[in-house]
Amino acid sequence: MEKARQPGRPPVRADHVGSLLRPAALRKAFRDRASGAIDAATFGAIQDDAIRAIVRFQEEVGLGVVNDGEFRRGSYWGRFVELTEGLGVAESRFRFRDDGGAESDFTAPAVTARVRRAAAIAADEVRFVRPLTDRIVKATLPAPSTMHFWRGSAYAAPGLYGDPAAFFADLAAVYRAEIAALVAAGADYVQFDEVAIAMLCDPAVRAMVAADGLDPDGLVDLYIDAINAALEGAPDSAVYALHLCRGNHKGQHLAAGAYDPVAERLFQRAGVNHFLLEYDTPRAGDFAALRFVPRHRGVVLGVVSSKVAAPEPLDRLRHRVDEAARHVDLDRLAISPQCGFASTVGGNPVTDADMRAKLSLCVEAADVIWDG
Repeated sequence: MEKARQPGRPPVRADHVGSLLRPAALRKAFRDRASGAIDAATFGAIQDDAIRAIVRFQEEVGLGVVNDGEFRRGSYWGRFVELTEGLGVAESRFRFRDDGGAESDFTAPAVTARVRRAAAIAADEVRFVRPLTDRIVKATLPAPSTMHFWRGSAYAAPGLYGDPAAFFADLAAVYRAEIAALVAAGADYVQFDEVAIAMLCDPAVRAMVAADGLDPDGLVDLYIDAINAALEGAPDSAVYALHLCRGNHKGQHLAAGAYDPVAERLFQRAGVNHFLLEYDTPRAGDFAALRFVPRHRGVVLGVVSSKVAAPEPLDRLRHRVDEAARHVDLDRLAISPQCGFASTVGGNPVTDADMRAKLSLCVEAADVIWDG
């Protein structure tokens, strides 16, 4: 198992993005807790048992990095909103869609008051997992843009924040305190889940943003600055990563487009150790944008899909990594699924067996490509 942090490369060759399929008992417990059928203590005990099992699952698959599968969250950003003062939920201005054209609405964070860290957000997730494993422990957080992008110019209540920079300054203080708490709790690896910047690669999304009176390129810069502000003073003992995603909800997506419109600025300015990039479909474009990744940063290639059951042929994965290695040295690369298996409790349209097969495939491919 790879434990030491090495400049210019991800900490493990076979990674995963964070969310894992909740077992049926845990999905039921979320429903029962929402309806009042079970109390908080019973709900917590069910979560604890499910997390112990999913940590064992990750170890059995052979992963060198583990987490709690985001099993304490209703969605990847849910606890952040619930536990941060000044954040609420409202309708997003965007819609998920599938390859057949079907669309669905969704809710997203909204700013209802001045933002302040009222409680620890995810440190308890790490604190519970740390004694269960000797593997690298990952903690995931929604990227700062998550609290701003989905509602566009209506992201905050009228008159609350006249300047988005003031909002992001308050938000950065929340992140800095939380990151310090995550590392103190035992996190070796902290990952931001970033959707907005990936969506701003899509010409249709950029047109929607412009029609709302916002500058797409200005937003990219604003969101990169927000990531860097969140990481100010972050402990050197942990690895920090940025995962880019074009949307992941029950197999649906939000956007398409290669990374080219944001690549140079993002890869060179974002102060993370490595990037986890979605490359599972043609919607992501080719690997040419990787030429902008500096030598002191690595890339995890999301070439295995968490949205479909069919396994990717091993030879296909080797070919994809070889293609990427034309732009980034092979030693600075790793592989993973393109996103989590369950960004919300409901999960993607795959089974537990499919998830095991996909993660085992990542481990096998990593062994063949880097150690074979």
